[in-house]
Amino acid sequence: MQQRAAVAISTLLADDEALATDELSFLLKDFPAIEIVGTAANGPEAVQKIQDLEPELVFLDVQMPGLDGMGVIRKIRDWCREQAVDPPHFILTTAYDQYAIEAFRLEALDYILKPVDQQRLAETIDRAQRVIAEKNKAAEKAMAERATQERSGEDANAAKPALQRTKVLVRSATRNYIVDASDIVYATIDDGLITIVTTQFEGISNYRTIEELQSNLDPETFWRVHRSYLVNINRIKEVIPWFKSSFQLRMDDKKGAEIPVSRVQTKRLRSLLKL
Repeated sequence: MQQRAAVAISTLLADDEALATDELSFLLKDFPAIEIVGTAANGPEAVQKIQDLEPELVFLDVQMPGLDGMGVIRKIRDWCREQAVDPPHFILTTAYDQYAIEAFRLEALDYILKPVDQQRLAETIDRAQRVIAEKNKAAEKAMAERATQERSGEDANAAKPALQRTKVLVRSATRNYIVDASDIVYATIDDGLITIVTTQFEGISNYRTIEELQSNLDPETFWRVHRSYLVNINRIKEVIPWFKSSFQLRMDDKKGAEIPVSRVQTKRLRSLLKL
């Protein structure tokens, strides 16, 4: 993957008309700040793609089969609240202007009428860049302040370290194993069930959520790189460029598992490793 001077805005295009998607994709080629990471042809597919790809920006057609643009926004906002992540910014596109009031009620970043005008698109992209840049700057500032507070808290409570388990119970077949936390490569959750993969084997954890497991482990060692994955940073074998501007982590388990890094954590990864 080629290195870029700045990280582009990951963008998803959702429209049930292939010609409209192709036209918008063509117009966006003139804007190096935009990186198209995927497309969707209906509402349910748009929801799934947004959850999987976690784009920062979504161009969303208002009228789509299965679920309209407004419904997509509502579903994604609910999902983001559950996952405790920020929703993407939405730019609604439509041939009709009667949806504008509802669009702004849902706090859409912008509302563009079809056919899309290049100059109007340029104004929208400029606005998106400013909003996202300000948001990222605020997030970095908050992260720095939180780190300072945590360091202060550690100094103030040096005599009272938080409880961190060094042993974890892992159930494999009919046996219960006590595993050193340092031997855990990663943990993942699927359909409410947490699987822990160690250097030697894998099994099921009795923890109910990834958050609960993470809170009982050393935060300096275990990193929540994705909503479904918790990794031991000492067991990361390789950082792999993957799907446009994102990354995967190849882990040091027997299968060499490749784990996706979420959009939010990709920024942290870039910062930590100077990618």
